[in-house]
Amino acid sequence: MKSRQLVWFRSDLRTEDNPALHQACQQGEVVAVFIPTLQQWQQHGWGTLKTAFVLNNLQALQQRLARLNIPLLLLEQVDFSNNDQALLQLAKQLNASHLLFNDEYEWNEQQRDIQVESSFKQAGLTVQRFTDQVAFTPGSIRTGKGDYYTVFTPFYRNWLSQLRTEQWTPLPEPAPQQPTGLNSDALPTSPDHPALVFWPAGEAAAHQRLEDFCASSLPDYQTQRDFPAINGTSSLSPWLAAGVISSRQCLAAAHLASQGRIQDKTTGAGCWVSELVWREFYRHLLIGFPRVSRGKAFKKDTEHLPWRSLENSKAQRDLQAWQTGQTGFPLVDAAMRQLLHTGWMHNRLRMLSAMFLSKHLLIDWRVGEAFFMQHLVDADLAANNGGWQWAASTGTDAVPYFRLFNPYSQSKKFDHQGLFIRHWLPELAHLDNKAIHQPPVDKVDLFGSPNYPQPIVDLKMARERVMQAFSR
Repeated sequence: MKSRQLVWFRSDLRTEDNPALHQACQQGEVVAVFIPTLQQWQQHGWGTLKTAFVLNNLQALQQRLARLNIPLLLLEQVDFSNNDQALLQLAKQLNASHLLFNDEYEWNEQQRDIQVESSFKQAGLTVQRFTDQVAFTPGSIRTGKGDYYTVFTPFYRNWLSQLRTEQWTPLPEPAPQQPTGLNSDALPTSPDHPALVFWPAGEAAAHQRLEDFCASSLPDYQTQRDFPAINGTSSLSPWLAAGVISSRQCLAAAHLASQGRIQDKTTGAGCWVSELVWREFYRHLLIGFPRVSRGKAFKKDTEHLPWRSLENSKAQRDLQAWQTGQTGFPLVDAAMRQLLHTGWMHNRLRMLSAMFLSKHLLIDWRVGEAFFMQHLVDADLAANNGGWQWAASTGTDAVPYFRLFNPYSQSKKFDHQGLFIRHWLPELAHLDNKAIHQPPVDKVDLFGSPNYPQPIVDLKMARERVMQAFSR
């Protein structure tokens, strides 16, 4: 008789292309477990939307597992501190000889998993860990000197050179097993959030989004991805962050849709794959430089930057204006309102709004990073931290400190007809295609909009201020 296997689901809420689940089903009878740690999620900055999205996908996962006769059990814990003992007790109750799970790469998660592995080893039980979220295990792609890469382009070239069929060949869903006689546990109720309507739960929804993207937008991705009014991106990040779909599945779809041209960045598929590699690059950095998981800047000297104190009332008002989409810079405000309404923001606008807060307003990037984590449905430490530190010039391979995205220039270039601005800022919809990017400020009542604020900062002064901060 084959032994019983315990599969611990975390940020891999899928039955297809799940290495831990696939291997467990080869070895014996499988029981699944999930540990909601609401307090830990809150400590990590998750907001209501991210929590609701994960719990909704957990419900969808339980239904798919039921088709495979795999019960899903629940171990409710406030945080990570006692996960090892809770899992060990469950394994003994079930007479399970193996615990299998897919790796996570954040600092707290790594420490938790080390403790779990140690406790199981002491008890004489086996732990099997699998690479997931990435094509290559962090640390396996290094420079010629054996260091972790800190610049994306050489990392990307090395990544491409090692890419083999197995990296983009997803594993199939396991076949149903014989009934175990165990019942699944009732799952926690998901909190309500209006933005959930944009993000349906489950693997079927994620794969439908991927299929639609490959059919419609992938061929022109490299030319359309920067224009927020165009549906030119995949918007798959929420499902990727929760592990409802895997990067391997995305690579496989891009490979099929492009007839194998995923290594050519001049094609839509190749350009999109390079963006997937950026996600992986930031995960490798979590392991190579764990301080970025712990609220620290990648560039240590930038810890001395003189950010404006939020005890200052003007800085606090500027922050609130940015958070609510009331800065007086239309594209920045439209981006923030998209975030507040949908829980998602176009990547070009993430760069713009992050740079505006950290450089034009000289407010610590960590404040913006936390706000995004609180509101994003795709809240993900590696990608969010990497993006914020890139924009603030404190991170790896970051934009030079003297480079600032001009909100007006960005607006004219990437939303030249003002379609995105008009959608999210209806109070400016009456302005022509020129004025909508920079509404008149002297004759607001005649030509502008009395319901739209004037710019909260002078761009020239802001540039001089941030230049002085970095030069110090």
